[in-house]
Amino acid sequence: MSFGEPQFLYLLAALPVLVLFVCWAFGRRAASVRRIGDPVLMQRLNLAARPRVGILRLVLWFIGVSLLILALARPQWGSDIEIVEQGGVQLMVALDVSRSMLVQDLQTTRLDRAKLEISDLISRLDGDEVGIVLFSGASFIQFPLTSDYATARAYLNHASPNAISRQGTVIAEAIETALAGFSNQRESQEIIVIMTDGENHDGDPIAAARQAAAEGVVIYTVGFGSQDGGPVPEYDEQGNITDDRQDAQSRGVISKVDEVALQRIAEEGQGLYFRAADRGAMSDLSDAIQSFEDHNLQSEFSQRKVERFQLFLLAGTLCLALAEVMAGRFFLRSRGRQGMPG
Repeated sequence: MSFGEPQFLYLLAALPVLVLFVCWAFGRRAASVRRIGDPVLMQRLNLAARPRVGILRLVLWFIGVSLLILALARPQWGSDIEIVEQGGVQLMVALDVSRSMLVQDLQTTRLDRAKLEISDLISRLDGDEVGIVLFSGASFIQFPLTSDYATARAYLNHASPNAISRQGTVIAEAIETALAGFSNQRESQEIIVIMTDGENHDGDPIAAARQAAAEGVVIYTVGFGSQDGGPVPEYDEQGNITDDRQDAQSRGVISKVDEVALQRIAEEGQGLYFRAADRGAMSDLSDAIQSFEDHNLQSEFSQRKVERFQLFLLAGTLCLALAEVMAGRFFLRSRGRQGMPG
């Protein structure tokens, strides 16, 4: 027999101390009864002073508490064989949160559109692990690989340019950060999906993509923005647009999607480029990822120990209930005898 939560077994060590305390308390009580009057008369008048009833109740209580402690420790014996379907994809989504992603040239901001597309992509996954990398002038793993999709979406909703103080766009660093987020303890296809407008201010994303491909990682890129582009807005502390961003010559900064760069990154990463504005683009991306899921899907057999805590929980509860029922029964009988004429 083994235990799922063995730390609760330490509570059993406190029971002998409790037994000694109760015995001491009973001794003190017996001495007090002898001082009050004749012990035989007091036993007839007071149920609690009856040794046999009290001892039996205590035994039932200690047995019941011991069984409940064992139930908390989750005793296990025997095993069941279960089949677990393991998907074949580890997916790291690199999301650009730079200021240029606030341009509203896709009916909404590029960032909000990217969040919607990522959320939709997550909903199409089936047991695969997904992680999220945020990047602008720097990058970090916002959420590590997990199959807890609800929590991943919650973190995704909080992604904003305020998450990274350093401005700019470093796609190469985002790729390197995503690579560090993969787990080498699982045999599965590793995929990076880069959601960005393609502007890059530092590093060599082409070389980074080539290095990732050499390690067996596939990179897909998704471009957000239009060919005409749009002005990069400035926001105040309350999140309201105050003006358009201007360069050193006081000219408005216009941001356009760099499809050429994103196509080259995808090409070097042995993947594909998708234009977010195209109808069905995200569906095609999902299908591309699904092809790896189907190819790498495998069944694993695992042994699961059978939980037996229910038996101890039931037995312990019955002991405690019996102690209370017994006490009530003897109490009523005692009251009835006390009320009878002598």
